[in-house]
Amino acid sequence: MQKTAPKSLNPVKSRLLFFTLLCLYLLLASVTLFAHNTDSLSKVIDSKTLNDKQQLEAYVRLAGSLATKDFDKCIERSNEGLRLAAQLKDSVAIGQLYNILGEASYFNGSYDVAAKHMYDAVRILERRNLAMAALAFNNLAKLYRKIKELDKSIANYDRAMELYSSINDSAGVQMIWNESGVPFEYMGNYDEALRRYNKSLEIARARKDLQGEGYALSNIAGAFMLQQKYDEAVSYMDQCLAIRKEMKDTFALALTYSDLGSLFIAMGDLEKAKASIELSNQLAIHLKYPGLLAANYQQLSDLHRKQGEFELALEYAAKATTMRDSVFNIAKAEQITELNTKYETEKKEQQIALQKIALSRKNYIISGIGIILLLGVFLGFTVHNRNKLKQEARLQEEILKQQELASRAVLEAEEKERQRIGLDLHDGIGQMMSAAKINLSTFLSDIEVPNEEERLRIDNIMSLIDESCKEVRAVSHSMMPNALLKAGLGSAVREFLNRIDSKVLEVNLYTEGLDERLDTTIETVLYRVIQESVNNVIKHAAASRLDISIIKDEDGLSATIEDNGKGFDTSDASIRNGIGLKNIETRINYLKGEVNIDSSPGHGTVTVINIPAGNLGV
Repeated sequence: MQKTAPKSLNPVKSRLLFFTLLCLYLLLASVTLFAHNTDSLSKVIDSKTLNDKQQLEAYVRLAGSLATKDFDKCIERSNEGLRLAAQLKDSVAIGQLYNILGEASYFNGSYDVAAKHMYDAVRILERRNLAMAALAFNNLAKLYRKIKELDKSIANYDRAMELYSSINDSAGVQMIWNESGVPFEYMGNYDEALRRYNKSLEIARARKDLQGEGYALSNIAGAFMLQQKYDEAVSYMDQCLAIRKEMKDTFALALTYSDLGSLFIAMGDLEKAKASIELSNQLAIHLKYPGLLAANYQQLSDLHRKQGEFELALEYAAKATTMRDSVFNIAKAEQITELNTKYETEKKEQQIALQKIALSRKNYIISGIGIILLLGVFLGFTVHNRNKLKQEARLQEEILKQQELASRAVLEAEEKERQRIGLDLHDGIGQMMSAAKINLSTFLSDIEVPNEEERLRIDNIMSLIDESCKEVRAVSHSMMPNALLKAGLGSAVREFLNRIDSKVLEVNLYTEGLDERLDTTIETVLYRVIQESVNNVIKHAAASRLDISIIKDEDGLSATIEDNGKGFDTSDASIRNGIGLKNIETRINYLKGEVNIDSSPGHGTVTVINIPAGNLGV
């Protein structure tokens, strides 16, 4: 190949070279200053001249300063600090170091590790230090923002804003206004994103916070770039770059030069774009920031492809893919093969390659439209099904609610009818029987009984009337237990059991935890269930002993009714479907509880009732 003399640089390229060298000088100066500060802290820690508390504070400061500068070193020092914090049982320092570890792991591309550390930090700091907890929520929001789970990102930003506002931390509020605009930018809601960025910028300037001002200016520039308002974007980006050069902020400068590269590519100024991205890469390599390197390499690949330099485009695409694989662990071999095929085609048949590229673009567009349509149909179908399931769930919930209301109404109506009948028996028939007894006694006292046989007949009549009065009183009390109304479930059950003849059936009752009254309806239902169970024992069990326990604790209420009677076969449907057992099951189901019956012929019966605490209204 014939060699040619090198051409002199034109004025534009000369200025660009000067700009690049100047920026490199500033970057090297900032890196040197950072290294000096961190070295000082490292020497203090390694010297072991501090007491344990001071040593721990130095670890937190050093790890925090390394979080956006040297991720591997940050992780190493944070773990050393965690061991010391665990020895000192300093939970706030542990939370701080977990948060710093999460931030460094995030920038290092280990998102799963970052999330674990951030959640550990939140759990500790939310109870110990609201400002640090808010910072941890902000880091979680950035992580979710990175993996495009925007709803979770916004929710975490809202929580951070709530905490910062509650302690009047203007610096924290300023940071969240700026950070929380990014998810809205991703969603295409540029008005809301700009509103938040400008809120942050306003607070930063009022506080004279150059670092916060720089981040707000950078985000505003990015939002204008996405809207193709390049003049506004350049203006804000220039202000941001000036501030970050003044501060010698290596990490922020790396981001700024990457953003400048994107802006220049959008404006079509590929030479400036290339120079800016290369500057960003210089710092990203030093910082070991794979996420930024991957983005920069992809930008350089797109840039060289636009210039027709497909070999370089392929090279940078491969670098971007390798870097993304190290971060996301996703295979990108197909993209590299596609670029390689395009390059080989261009090399062999340039004219044919151009035609194929044009055809390929059409195919991509058609395929893209087809995929979008399919996704749209699938999404519509999914949304429709989801709405349908939600409607069915709401309908089922409403049906269950109505069934519960109906059951409650039936039980309340039944109880009211019992009370009405009880009152009628007590105040009506009972009073009439008592009056009849009094009148008959008065009448008999005014007449002479002719003989002993007539006296015996009269005494029998008086005994029948007396027994009838007692029976009416017992029935009315059973249907409307006064003890239940006055003293609660335990007293009502005890009064009911006291009316059972101990010669026929020995009854033992044990209660615990019933000092506090339950809801009236719940007490009534439980009383009726126990009453029904006891009546079943008296009528069918032929038992000589009955043991009842009612216990209420933090888990709920349990009742056990055990007799030594003849028992029955629980698999016999005719018995299981009897009115008594059905009444018990219906009432317990109304309370969303469980009833279990264990019985067998000749071995007695045990009925166990359990009501969860959440269904007792306590």
